[in-house]
Amino acid sequence: MSTEASQTNPRIFVTDCEGPISKNDNAFELTSSFVPDGDSFFALVSKYDDVLADVVKKPDYKAGDTLRLILPFLKAYGTTDKRIRDFSSRNVLLVPGAQNTLTFVRKLFPSFIVSTSYEQYISALCTLTGFPFENTYCTSLNIDKYDITAEETKRLKEMGKEIAALPMIEIPKNASSVSEFSQKDQETIERLDEIFWQELPKMESGRMLLEVNPVGGSEKERAVKDIVEKLGCSLDRVMYVGDSITDAPPLKLVRDHGGLTVSFNGNDYSVRESEIAVLSGDTTVTSVLAEAFSRLGKEGALRLVEEWSPSGLEKYCAVPELRERMGVLFSGGFPQVEQVTADNMERLMRESGVFRKTARGEAIGKLG
Repeated sequence: MSTEASQTNPRIFVTDCEGPISKNDNAFELTSSFVPDGDSFFALVSKYDDVLADVVKKPDYKAGDTLRLILPFLKAYGTTDKRIRDFSSRNVLLVPGAQNTLTFVRKLFPSFIVSTSYEQYISALCTLTGFPFENTYCTSLNIDKYDITAEETKRLKEMGKEIAALPMIEIPKNASSVSEFSQKDQETIERLDEIFWQELPKMESGRMLLEVNPVGGSEKERAVKDIVEKLGCSLDRVMYVGDSITDAPPLKLVRDHGGLTVSFNGNDYSVRESEIAVLSGDTTVTSVLAEAFSRLGKEGALRLVEEWSPSGLEKYCAVPELRERMGVLFSGGFPQVEQVTADNMERLMRESGVFRKTARGEAIGKLG
């Protein structure tokens, strides 16, 4: 574990990867590339993941477990560890400014990436950016160790086609039970339940659902706790940046313990658990907030947000290069950065959701 800016009870920077650092959704892109109709297949399984994690609250299931549900189907279409590594290396797409932000925050304080992504993708991103892989938490995967028969492969392909053809699920606002869904959606969920929890467990490939443990939801929360324990600091010294349902538990953990929480182009789940909502096509805003947090703590960062403007930046940002870059990048107007309150939360959810699709593309932007 690399700790360039180590000190007694240091402040710590922790960020999700896909969204705040890169534009990718690597699992979606892998599935779209290797599985026929993979975009429709993945979108439905991702929505089913939201249902299980946020509505049903299925025991032993967490947000981000999509990454284990898709594995049997990736395997059926010949996906190997090498193909995942090669695909990931060729397709890492950073958010503008991310390379500079990762370098900058590492000089300020110990910095970590906590991501649901497969380790092959995170390794590729670290190679590209120079970020230390030992300062990352991600999903371990050895897909090569699973052997499936030709007969099972054929059946998995049939099931995959069936899933891709099922209608998309619409989650009713504030739903607390599947009984609140439309009849059509209840039937879709029932069929997915049969596939994933009755049929697949009887197959050899069903072992992947048991043995692969994606770093999402509660595992991200666990990772943050592990970081602060290893560095001997407290959660109020943590700045956490996230954007999706998998970040909701660590965002809530850090917020509840007095740390600083930031939604970067986040969806509803992320905005709901954050104190600051950022809508920006460049990560320099993250650098600015991290710099304020490193010197002035949470209250200083929130004061900067309250006075978010060129004059506020002049007042609270001590790094001339950052102020200059912000001025060049956003000469036509600063990006939207607001403190999340009960009064503006619904509006920020809508606006951030729209901007998210603009920043990452419609297909990825609408995923949970």
